[in-house]
Amino acid sequence: MGIVGLEEAMEDAERENLGYEEARNFLLQRIKRKNYIPPGLEAEYQDAMARLYCERRGIPLPESHKREPSFLTIRVLGPGCASCRRLEQEVMAAIAELDLPADIIHVEDIKEIASYGVMGTPALVINGKVVSVGKIPSRASLREAILRARVEGSSQE
Repeated sequence: MGIVGLEEAMEDAERENLGYEEARNFLLQRIKRKNYIPPGLEAEYQDAMARLYCERRGIPLPESHKREPSFLTIRVLGPGCASCRRLEQEVMAAIAELDLPADIIHVEDIKEIASYGVMGTPALVINGKVVSVGKIPSRASLREAILRARVEGSSQE
């Protein structure tokens, strides 16, 4: 599952130089224009989008929002080539098979890709840890890496 217009909304919020609280409200209003947000989940969407916004901008989260999200954060790194798109599709399929919530974003910006320290693409980052570079792992390997990251994440809480 993806959010239509998220990248554009993030870029607009960055141009406005918004803080955490302002970004929460701004991003929700922008996303609601093109996406269905289930009743009762608006605050969770706001927090997730504002957390991502702060992560992208390098802005520290307010103390009251520093709790780690209960879902996985997955980044597919690559310029948008066929291999990168295929890795993204395989990751989505693995997440669907495992029936787990995850924040999946395809990062195409070269500077942002370089910030992960990878020397090739496609690359896969789960919960901030690079798990694959320069190849498309099998679906079984992807499921294993996702489950391992989930277990490691829950043991740190």
